[in-house]
Amino acid sequence: MAALLDLSIIELVEHVRSGSVSAEQVALQSLKRIEDSRSLGAFLHVARDAALDAARRIDERRARGEALGALAGVPLGIKDALCTRDAPTTAGSRILTRNPEAPIDSARAGAWRPPYDATVVERLRAADAVLIGKTNMDEFAMGSSTENSAFFPARNPYDPRRIPGGSSGGSAVCVASGAVLGSLGSDTGGSIRQPAALCGVVGVKPSYGRVSRFGLLAFASSLDQVGPMARDVRGAARLLEVIAGHDPRDSTSTQVPVGSYELACGQGVRGLRIGVPRQYFEAGLDTEIAAATQGAIESLGQLGAEILEVDMPHTKYGVSTYYLLATAEASTNLSRYDGVRFGLRIDGDRPEIHAMYRATRGRGFGTEVKRRIMLGTYALSAGYYDAYYAKAQRVRTLIRRDFERAFEKVDVLAAPISPTPAFLLGEKVNDPLAMYLADIYTLPASLAGVAGLSVPIGTTRVQPDRPALPIGLQLMAAPHAEATLFRAAAAWEAVRPERILRPPSPAGA
Repeated sequence: MAALLDLSIIELVEHVRSGSVSAEQVALQSLKRIEDSRSLGAFLHVARDAALDAARRIDERRARGEALGALAGVPLGIKDALCTRDAPTTAGSRILTRNPEAPIDSARAGAWRPPYDATVVERLRAADAVLIGKTNMDEFAMGSSTENSAFFPARNPYDPRRIPGGSSGGSAVCVASGAVLGSLGSDTGGSIRQPAALCGVVGVKPSYGRVSRFGLLAFASSLDQVGPMARDVRGAARLLEVIAGHDPRDSTSTQVPVGSYELACGQGVRGLRIGVPRQYFEAGLDTEIAAATQGAIESLGQLGAEILEVDMPHTKYGVSTYYLLATAEASTNLSRYDGVRFGLRIDGDRPEIHAMYRATRGRGFGTEVKRRIMLGTYALSAGYYDAYYAKAQRVRTLIRRDFERAFEKVDVLAAPISPTPAFLLGEKVNDPLAMYLADIYTLPASLAGVAGLSVPIGTTRVQPDRPALPIGLQLMAAPHAEATLFRAAAAWEAVRPERILRPPSPAGA
């Protein structure tokens, strides 16, 4: 079977369980595709030996007649913000390398190795997934393009001149390029949904508290959530079922039972009420994206859903509110990277204390991280706390109430994800405000803590200077109503199977 990595997660698991293919075969094909698509910059670390060892153990257990887990043999990428005991963790930053001033390859080789796994990583291993490597990302998840990675940018498989989105850009690229069948990312203000949309894959931001954050290097603790990406909706549903659920090591983890997300994928949308927020379709939205989004919503109506317009008047304050709250939390969370506990250069067995200051003041943190720490520190400082941070918290409450009122009338909200298709590398890197506005449609759901999902709905037209680029539809549901999102997304996918996108072949060419 030559095209193992072109199967869905569900199909591959059945092949591995039946013994028609081995987990080692799959892992080898995945490693080969990663090497072939290396120019896309999806991975910061490839765990070749650990992945092959895990795959062989799965095959040995199957040969003994043991039952295999829900992700048996599935190769996955893990965002480098998640702790892994057998692979380096850098969060895309030099601050977590032994010598921040070293050349790229040397810095990555000396990266921090956590002594434990994140809870979601533990759960993937328990489900017999094969963790192939750590994916590229914007430094400490701060960015919308993966250009803020301290090592190298990731590139969009549909056009390597363009960004894949961020901050979980590497996690989207490795799935879209066919190197792995799924991945984990983290979403603070759109960092799963936006790159999933720009790379033509399915991405899920669970409700706040639905998935454990234990072992996730924090950016903004009241916003961060771990979630899956996959090529199809059912694959994403199975991944979320595996990683979701209460974790006593995370005080924000909720005890609401995990539903059968995979089962929900077959229930259709007849009887669902789908709301269309008027404020998400105002000036600034690309005309092709607007048309594709409206067309997808109309198709859901034709499948039996009721389409209603809803009003969410505080949407326009989402960007300013988010960037006050997130930067304030970041300034607190990142204070631990002071060069004493992290970012220390080692000379033999002796720490060189003067290296602490070079780590934090020199190349330890990148420009965007420094910018956000400064913004957050200013917002929390004496004399400005009430004017900025406290006011932003009050506006966040108003945004949350917009969603609460909407979900009294509808089951799902449908909207765009990105105001534009993937833009060129370097196009917005020197204009922070333009970069921040790329998240305008994803930020409100993060501030409200509701569930969100991105599903591919087509591509833009081919233009003289641009190939066809993916477009995603954003679906949002009330907290812990992820099953409803999977119902709607799977219904769309079932009648539009051609929307399961494939980038040009070979990947990265």
